[in-house]
Amino acid sequence: MKIVIAPDSFKGSLTAAEVANAIKQGMQPILPQAEYVLVPMADGGEGTVAALTAATAGQFVQEEVVGPLGQNVTATYGLLGNSNTAVIEMAAASGLQYVTDETHNPLIATTFGTGQLIISALNHGVDQIILGIGGSATNDGGAGMAQALGYQLLDQDNQELPFGGGQLGKLVRIDTSTVDPRLAQVKVVIASDVTNPLIGPTGASYVFGPQKGATPEMVAKLDSNLAHYAAVIKKAMQVDIANLPGTGAAGGLGGGLLAFTDAKMAQGIKIVIQFSGLQQKLRGADLVITGEGGIDYQTKFGKTPYGVALAAKQIMPKVPVIALAGNIGLGIAKLYNQDIINAIFATPIGAEALPAALRNAKRDVMMTAENIARLIKALVK
Repeated sequence: MKIVIAPDSFKGSLTAAEVANAIKQGMQPILPQAEYVLVPMADGGEGTVAALTAATAGQFVQEEVVGPLGQNVTATYGLLGNSNTAVIEMAAASGLQYVTDETHNPLIATTFGTGQLIISALNHGVDQIILGIGGSATNDGGAGMAQALGYQLLDQDNQELPFGGGQLGKLVRIDTSTVDPRLAQVKVVIASDVTNPLIGPTGASYVFGPQKGATPEMVAKLDSNLAHYAAVIKKAMQVDIANLPGTGAAGGLGGGLLAFTDAKMAQGIKIVIQFSGLQQKLRGADLVITGEGGIDYQTKFGKTPYGVALAAKQIMPKVPVIALAGNIGLGIAKLYNQDIINAIFATPIGAEALPAALRNAKRDVMMTAENIARLIKALVK
């Protein structure tokens, strides 16, 4: 029996690799002759660097970069082992984890550190970058990233703009003469499921700004500044990013990447499936086990368990797919409608407060996997 184990992380408790190993540890004593293929997964958000780097036997790189509030932070990204590809999570340099309720300020927060990670990847000779853009603390339209790449964003006095979305209304001219020339040779794949445009009532500032500490007055200013920024970019770069789907992701970083790099957008889970080699590893599987910390009706829209199940069924329509979840939410019947996911199991083995459930997640996953293995053993006798 070949069992492919391809879960996402259980956020707050276990990484994707730890979940995969816990499932194997629970099943192997009961089904010792089975072949276990572990493929830790992610959907383009947190854990994507770890999942893809591990899946390709790549290497991690650490860099000290400028954090969202101008402080020095240490960020990690991955170099994949099966191609000249780097995988970066913008949150590693410019994420919400570097700000608090007291310090967050989207008027000054910058993506400069994300640009520094791109330069570091160029220094390693990559020709492709996968960039996950969830969890940002920023609302600067990728301006800081552009500055790190060598673009000069200049005001009426020909001075470089200070960091932050609060300064973008002063942008007059974009000078491309000092851009790193290697950038032209690198493809950027943006891993994001966000479809919001850059500006307007469904744009970066109005929808995501309040989550980053923006008051209503800040939101209006940031949106106006991004509209001006997009107009200058359209004139200078011949790219109109104002209303394109996805340009509002990560405080407008999606738009900045489309304007300043050779970038395209793609669904995160599809990227991870491709670069992890999941489809090849699925071939010949008798059982597929996936999972995530929480599963509900939204899982169908780009989340790991559904993406893994869909990939498996496309190759082998009759292979059973089981999903494990730390919490099962509403509407999971919708996941069964097309016979993509065959069964969903909640892993907690008893009623516990959340802190205890997080601490005991590995034990619970192992026990659930063991019980699944016992059922399989009984059925195949």
